[in-house]
Amino acid sequence: MFVLEKWIEGVSDSEREELNAILSDPEEVKERFGSELEFGTAGMRGILRLGTAGMNEYTVKRATKGLADYLESAVENASVVIAYDTRRCSREFAAAAAGVLGAKGLKVYLFENVRPVPVCSFAVRYLGASAGIMITASHNPKEYNGYKVYGSDGAQMSPEDTEKVVAFIKKNDYFGIPSTDIPLSFKEGDVFGSVEVVGREIDEKYFAEIDKILLSKDIVAERGKDIKLVYTPVHGSGYMPVTSMFTRLGIQANVVAEQIVPDPDFSTVKVPNPENKETLSMGIELGKQIGADVVLGTDPDSDRLGVALRLDSGEFVSLTGNQIGILLMDYIITRRKELGALPANAAVVKTIVTSTLADRLAEASGVTVFNVLTGFKFIGEKIKEWESSGEYTYIFGFEESFGSLAGTYARDKDAVAAAVLFAEMMLYLESRGRSVYKRLKEIYSEFGYYVESNSSVQYSGAEAMKEMSAVMAKLRTETVSGLADEPVVKVRDYLLGTVTSAQGVTGTGLPKSDVIYYELSDKQFVVFRPSGTEPKLKLYVSVFAKGEEEAKEKAEKLAAAAKELLK
Repeated sequence: MFVLEKWIEGVSDSEREELNAILSDPEEVKERFGSELEFGTAGMRGILRLGTAGMNEYTVKRATKGLADYLESAVENASVVIAYDTRRCSREFAAAAAGVLGAKGLKVYLFENVRPVPVCSFAVRYLGASAGIMITASHNPKEYNGYKVYGSDGAQMSPEDTEKVVAFIKKNDYFGIPSTDIPLSFKEGDVFGSVEVVGREIDEKYFAEIDKILLSKDIVAERGKDIKLVYTPVHGSGYMPVTSMFTRLGIQANVVAEQIVPDPDFSTVKVPNPENKETLSMGIELGKQIGADVVLGTDPDSDRLGVALRLDSGEFVSLTGNQIGILLMDYIITRRKELGALPANAAVVKTIVTSTLADRLAEASGVTVFNVLTGFKFIGEKIKEWESSGEYTYIFGFEESFGSLAGTYARDKDAVAAAVLFAEMMLYLESRGRSVYKRLKEIYSEFGYYVESNSSVQYSGAEAMKEMSAVMAKLRTETVSGLADEPVVKVRDYLLGTVTSAQGVTGTGLPKSDVIYYELSDKQFVVFRPSGTEPKLKLYVSVFAKGEEEAKEKAEKLAAAAKELLK
């Protein structure tokens, strides 16, 4: 109870009431104070509540003080970009972080209003900043918020640097951290000591970079006004940048009016995650009313793009993250070939849990595919590596979780650019007498019908993360030679760094990560991976067959067999 009592003394009068209310509830006390909110390579993410395990002003200030101490030890004249999305307390946490950095005398560029993840990543690079902070919990439910940190290259901070930041964070208390007062009424042009409030100039530079990656601007100029497209920002930060780009290009977009308003409760959806078809339901309804060909939706921090296509029947089908990424990759490769702009050393980067259909399609066009660990920072690392070595030219990167990046101006997922590219791809295919859905069917006809499923097991309570780790440890003791009549040809244990097969044991060639990958024949796979930000064990299954029904049945059987391993 000592930690709780210290918090009761340290918080404000209004907050003290919240903590006094849980004194008689030992389980609630344990859940809030039994651990500290973990700061990993994806930063922090947690439920908005007081306590060492919650997202609140005190955990934000403590983390920011640790980041500032690290930057002072590693960089001269350090500077930091701060952006935030539409979630509860996002603006307050951004101001709190700016205040801590300002009190240390570090130069801070604080955005005057909500901005998406890719703008934050771009701004770090454009301004030559030492780091970036993005206040967001991405697509999590409304009860969450988070704190993501970028390095000077605009990518999420590396595991090595994150470890150093964590060491500095642990030296700090939650209270008494010096801070410059940043009023919540801050606006563009305001200056508070070393804190400068920025906005439109960076937006314009960012828009110009997206313009450079487009491949069919002549077709867009000719046909953009005729496209039947619905867009929803789902109450998030995508509205301004996405609609600004559409307007610049002359693309006619019908926006879901009820979901324009920034709403921290995301009151028109169950979860603000465009991966779920239900999240795009209002957009789909509008699409049916106006006869739209496509519905596009972005999550609160606009790094993920959801897509629903209208079929000939008039119904809408939602695409998976793998399908969206593969279609965009196919378009980029095809169009670059036509324009004579596909480098001989062109490369695509994807994560190990992303569909292997991408490997086959890219390699058939002479494009090299690199597989990296889950997390867009690893894709960013490849971009940085090749910029230095020149060995490969990056043309696209994506992951199954609905995120992609087609340029090198940023180093994180960009749903703004993805939305614009998807619209451009539609117009291009229509100019050739085809549709996006028809092109997807053509790909399946050539390479086989791929089905990927992504499910998870949720753990709860103060010991949730430990319980999940114990499950992964148990899996490592099991010998798995087959799953649902499919032989396991290799077991990749990324924590141990080993690949075990009938031929012996070799290395994975990738950094250590708590992932177990069962490789099946023909590049099919089953993967277990704990979430890095919440107590959730993820299960990925990827299979293919000649027909859709056969592939779906195989995926279901494999998922069921994999879940049996957890019992």
